[in-house]
Amino acid sequence: MNGSMNGATALIETLADCGVELCIANPGTSEMHLVQALDAVPQLKSVLALFEGVCTGAADGFARMTGKPAATLLHLGPGMANGIANLHNARRANSPMINIIGNHPNYHVGLDAPLTSDIETLAKNFSCWIESRSTASSLAQDGADAYTATLRQSSGSTGQIATLVMGADAAWGTSSGPVSPNALPQRSTVDDAAIENIAGIIGGGGKSMLLLEHHGTDPSALAAAGKIASKMGCRLMTGTFPGRVDGGPGCVAVERLPYFPEQVLKTLEGTHNLILVGGQIPASFFAYQGLPGQLIPEGCSVSRLAYIEEDAIDALNRLAERLGAENEAITHFEKLDIDKPTGELNNKTIIQSVAATMPEGLIVATDSGGGNAAYPFCQNSTSNSWLSLTGGAIGQGSPVAVGAALACPDRPVLAMLGDGGAAYTNQAFWTQAREGLNVTTVIFANSSYNILNVEYGRLGVTDVGEIAASLFDIGNPKIDWVAMAKGFGVPGARADTADELCSLLEQGYETPGPFLIQASGELQR
Repeated sequence: MNGSMNGATALIETLADCGVELCIANPGTSEMHLVQALDAVPQLKSVLALFEGVCTGAADGFARMTGKPAATLLHLGPGMANGIANLHNARRANSPMINIIGNHPNYHVGLDAPLTSDIETLAKNFSCWIESRSTASSLAQDGADAYTATLRQSSGSTGQIATLVMGADAAWGTSSGPVSPNALPQRSTVDDAAIENIAGIIGGGGKSMLLLEHHGTDPSALAAAGKIASKMGCRLMTGTFPGRVDGGPGCVAVERLPYFPEQVLKTLEGTHNLILVGGQIPASFFAYQGLPGQLIPEGCSVSRLAYIEEDAIDALNRLAERLGAENEAITHFEKLDIDKPTGELNNKTIIQSVAATMPEGLIVATDSGGGNAAYPFCQNSTSNSWLSLTGGAIGQGSPVAVGAALACPDRPVLAMLGDGGAAYTNQAFWTQAREGLNVTTVIFANSSYNILNVEYGRLGVTDVGEIAASLFDIGNPKIDWVAMAKGFGVPGARADTADELCSLLEQGYETPGPFLIQASGELQR
């Protein structure tokens, strides 16, 4: 052991030994010793973001594509607070992540300096594990424990985000060096009684649906579910906004729950047995007068095969074997020829343009209604990984695309963003340019928070006044996305027709580095 090593270097070396490959940072004064430590451990790649919401969203995208935690480096409570919206989304996606939050030395906290805040209270909203008492001698072990915590499956929507609040004195103090990684946690398995219960329900008659979420959307889990569906006539469905689903021709054909509660109830109509695999009972995003919060149609009973923290792959394989379905053929998405649209650019032709031009292995990060709507139309095009807006906090799509591109530099990435959400985290374009990331971004530029217009009417407000309308309008002044992207170092162009959009999408995929397309035209407002 090196007795002259400081706590920050011991922490970084420990994280690297555990398997952390990436640190996405927006550092400040309290983290300077950790920045110095990153210089000394080059096997842990460091990426700078101009805004903490890009750091946390990118770590989320990296985790969804690798299953591994990246580290973020954030400056005190206010810096962490800037990243909380995308930490919320990452929590709902069950993405493993380690947040290192620099803090004042213990002796300085009591002086109530300008950046002092109650970091733990803020972190409790998204963390499954928090440590704020680290010393120079304990910091390395706390890092190893943080890594372990991110891979330990938590119940419900607790998530897999570890937050290590690092006082500056712990970083600069003398440490005995890095520590060995802990043993990796394993998922618990479903007991035999649950398998027998679900086998009896599915075999007992009535229409059954498997609702697959989180570990239940892993390709191996979907393969087992596909065999069960073929044998027993079950319907397969994912939640509305799954963290990641791998699809395209040759992949298991699985439907997705719609967004609005009436649509969910209509989709589930006639289902006698709703079987939860890794998720929860469908709930409406928002409360509406006269509509239930939990979306279970009349006459439908709910059962559970696996909780979120349990091994859904193992459970579905055992269920398939119990039902004699292990050798059944699976229904896959089929490859179809999708024509490139021409003429007017609207929501429909944008989606068709995307489906018609997709390259193999495309990773799609969505942060818009149009992006989510594109999912079913793209499954007959080419292989893809779809990363959805899990927690509903907009400003996710572009940062998640950054993380996905860092995780998979050999795969093209498409970010499909609404103009409202894109304005939350436009600093991501700078990181895309700096790192030369292969991200093509399409902005649905309708100059409106369109979903709010829809929700306003759904809540029974039919008379939209001048003030209310102005609060949903982001077209005064209009945002020039191409000019904005250029200012961050990302080339781009505007598409006003479907022909132009198809051509620009192909250009974006074929050209190394990032590219932005402002899709205008007659988009829904």
